[in-house]
Amino acid sequence: MLKNDLVDTIREKALWMRRRAFTMVHDAQLGHPGGDFSAIDIIATLYFGVMRYDPKKPDMPERDRFIMSKGHATGALYTALCAAGYYPEDWLKTYMQPQSKLNGHPNRNYLPGVETNTGPLGHGLPVALGIAIAGQMTGSDYRTFVLTGDGELQEGSNWEAAMSAGNRKLGKFTLIVDRNRLQQGMGTEETNGLDPLDDKFRAFGWDVEVIDGHDVGALVNALSEPPGGRSKPLCIIANTIKGKGVSFMENKASWHHGVPNAEQYNTAMEELV
Repeated sequence: MLKNDLVDTIREKALWMRRRAFTMVHDAQLGHPGGDFSAIDIIATLYFGVMRYDPKKPDMPERDRFIMSKGHATGALYTALCAAGYYPEDWLKTYMQPQSKLNGHPNRNYLPGVETNTGPLGHGLPVALGIAIAGQMTGSDYRTFVLTGDGELQEGSNWEAAMSAGNRKLGKFTLIVDRNRLQQGMGTEETNGLDPLDDKFRAFGWDVEVIDGHDVGALVNALSEPPGGRSKPLCIIANTIKGKGVSFMENKASWHHGVPNAEQYNTAMEELV
């Protein structure tokens, strides 16, 4: 697929994911739409432009692995898995309903395509590190991707994992930081400052790229494996906007776990075109 066609396809998938995720949150009156919307372009790029997988064989050994460490953003993950063909669209209507497979946090025991259960922040990066080390030890060529929130990096376990990844020179390991600068209640820098985040990861032995997390072309370039591979793990700091795409949600900490009323839902659907 030509790059321009690929970018257009990813953008179309991301728009569908936003509309579907917001409908899920509206119908359930539960969810985390702000973080869903900051991450959707990243996740759409991974699933529809970068990763190797087969929804008919979700456990095939050669698949690339994706760990959704910011596990509260299930609207983004579930819509991606659905659009990728892991399960039918009707399942999305059951989001957070009693006995639904689509819990508030992803559970690999219920859903194909989920590599590990996540939700408690700070756990996804260490788990992904273990997966990447296993690939290195067995000589496998799969890639391991993990998406964290930026507020999540205030958890110390992430930095233990970052130090180990740099030391082991895990060239097939990629961390994407959803850098929307907002966490529950306030800004990340007001809570426990992270900057200069890029220099921190370089000091731990990582390659680092800082990009616009809503620029699909830039995401494709950054996430694609270069010829000859890498000799270090890669950290992509993706500058994003919480609530991206809906005017009344953008850059509002209250939409970390806000849910729309009928009027807000209709306004969002008019804007998401």
